[in-house]
Amino acid sequence: MAVLPIITFPNAVLRQRARKVREIDKPLLRLAHDMIDTMHANYGVGLAANQVGVLKRVIVIQLPEEEEPRIYINPEIVVREGEREVEEGCLSVPGYIGTITRSILVRFRALDSTSKLVRLKADGLLAQALEHEVDHLNGVLYIDHLKSHEALRELPPPGAEDAAEPKEAATEVHAV
Repeated sequence: MAVLPIITFPNAVLRQRARKVREIDKPLLRLAHDMIDTMHANYGVGLAANQVGVLKRVIVIQLPEEEEPRIYINPEIVVREGEREVEEGCLSVPGYIGTITRSILVRFRALDSTSKLVRLKADGLLAQALEHEVDHLNGVLYIDHLKSHEALRELPPPGAEDAAEPKEAATEVHAV
C-alpha cells in the first residue's frame, strides 16, 4: 500500500462535506488501506478520507491497544450522551492541541469493508475518535469546538525539552 500526503489546515478540502459511498469496490478498499498506512506512518489514532484529499465518507481508526485497524464506510453518530472535556489533536492541524467537549458515550453505525452493517456503543477514546473522524467528513475540525482561540496550545517541537524544569505527569493526547 502507500502513505498518502495529509492535507493540513487551512486547505479548503477540510471544510467540504464528504460524499456517501455508493459501492465498496477495490479502489475504495485500496484507499482505506492506504489511509491505514498513512495513519500508522503519522502515529495517528484515526483518519478521514478528506484528510488525504478524497471526499468520500470513509474513516479508519486504530486505538493504541488494538491489533487490527477498523475501516468504516458511511459512518454516522446516531446518538450522543453526556459531555466531557478532552485534550485533542489532529493530523491536519499539526503541532497544536486543544481542550474541547466531546460526548461520554456515542452510538455509531457504519458499513465495514465487507459491506456488513456495524452498530456499536462506544465511550472513552473510541467515542472521541469516532466523533472526531465523522466531524471531518462533515467539514468540521476539532478547532471549531474550542471555547476560545486561547484554548489552542502549540506543542513544543519533538525533543525540545527544557532540562532545567522537572517533568510533570504526562497527559495522554492523541492525534485523531
